[in-house]
Amino acid sequence: MSPRTNENATPDAEKATPDESTVGATPDENTVRAVPDEDTVRAVPGEDTAPVGTVGTGEDTAGVAETADERVAAVRRLSQSQRRWRAAQLGFCAAALAVAMTAGAVVLGALRDGATTPAVAAVSNGVSPQLLASGDLDASILSLQTHLRTQPKDFGGWATLGLAYVEQARTKGDPSRYPQAQEALNRSLRLRPDYDPALAGRAALAAARHDFADALKYADLALKQNPYSERALSSRIDALVELGRYDEASKAADLADSRRPGVPVFTRYAYVHELRGDVKTARRVLQQALATATSRGDISYVTTALGQLAWSQGEYKSALTYYARALAADDSYLPALEGRARTQAALGDRAAAIEGMEQVVQRYPLPQPLVELGELYEDRGGAGDAQKARDQYTLVNAWISLAHAYGVNADLDTALAAADHGDHKAALQAARAEWARRHTVHTADALGWALHVSGHDAQALPYARRATATGYRNASFLYHLGVIEQATGHTDKARTALKAALDLNPGFSPLGARKARTALAAAQ
Repeated sequence: MSPRTNENATPDAEKATPDESTVGATPDENTVRAVPDEDTVRAVPGEDTAPVGTVGTGEDTAGVAETADERVAAVRRLSQSQRRWRAAQLGFCAAALAVAMTAGAVVLGALRDGATTPAVAAVSNGVSPQLLASGDLDASILSLQTHLRTQPKDFGGWATLGLAYVEQARTKGDPSRYPQAQEALNRSLRLRPDYDPALAGRAALAAARHDFADALKYADLALKQNPYSERALSSRIDALVELGRYDEASKAADLADSRRPGVPVFTRYAYVHELRGDVKTARRVLQQALATATSRGDISYVTTALGQLAWSQGEYKSALTYYARALAADDSYLPALEGRARTQAALGDRAAAIEGMEQVVQRYPLPQPLVELGELYEDRGGAGDAQKARDQYTLVNAWISLAHAYGVNADLDTALAAADHGDHKAALQAARAEWARRHTVHTADALGWALHVSGHDAQALPYARRATATGYRNASFLYHLGVIEQATGHTDKARTALKAALDLNPGFSPLGARKARTALAAAQ
């Protein structure tokens, strides 16, 4: 869980108004529309192309969009070279990927901070806070765009629009929204320097792009203006966690809890404790968060977090109960659907797990569910399953390329996917690059594993040990440690780590758990 995500999307296209200046296009359109202001980011094109955008500074991003187009086109060409049934399957997934990247969708689930829409500290007269609390983020964005066409100097409206774009990008896995978000937030700050909602928005944008140093910088700037900004307090915790500065993150969580207690802070507070192996406190805090949750989005988010925590500890029946509660609040909430499928796989119900993960990937084709579905196909091992699995891994590469094109650092995704299902050299290069930026338990695990699969076990061991040093109870980390201990001749330590992984979460991965059992038997 690094970090827990609450991104959700439906396949419904974003509805654009007929005004030519409105941002957003339906999947059937191949035109680009923009808010009629020279400083505004242009919108995304139709389903069959990658996003194209320009910012008010005059920077032309068409080149990277063309590169992204070529990547997606390569995925589709691959499908055309294979048997018809497989081409249809991959083509459908590629289309879903394109929709997730370029078309709007109605957001029904909660976001990572436990809210269904951006938490905006201040909104100008022309923009209603209730509009953004309605849960229909796309409709809110269209209304904001309409407002800003008549009130282009509304700094509050621009900040709100920027935050909305950030959340729209995160909830749909659509990195094309990030340049739009950046331009809207910059516009707000040009109109009113040091405006804390815009600074907090820049922090959220940087975190979404995995630029955690900038996220910390902007969160601190926002808090200088408004020490009680919930978004800035939350982003500061996120940034410190993702930079591996866990002691400071713990203090930041305590401070945020004293200033703005609530679901966004509670969930982060719980995660800080979980990273230190204090599962009991993490669960208690999440249950406290659930007790304060009132909206469907909050309930779905927190119960899904409880489900993820239960699954990670091998408590599968409890996990299913939490996921059922999340889906009772919102039956389309994708993180809960994904978690339920993962738990079904751990319980041995492979058919249900594959069916559920296929539904997730069709609507939410991002790296983690794509890899999980590929591994489920590999584990099933039926006719054509090996190729189906490879198709999922190919789509991971397509997503990573599109993410890079829009300023998202996807090195950790690359390292994790490529180490087990791709180019080991690329995995090691990406893992080293990520480690150079931040020293977390997740980057230590990724680098250790990439070194191992590349044949550098002696170098891998210190990183694998560091990944488990905080007490974080993660079966995958323990499995990696056990394999590397075994490869370096530490048989007793290998046996201890592998047994701990399987005792903790015996179904942590369809393929990894099986390999862990094999390795443990060899270490006896």
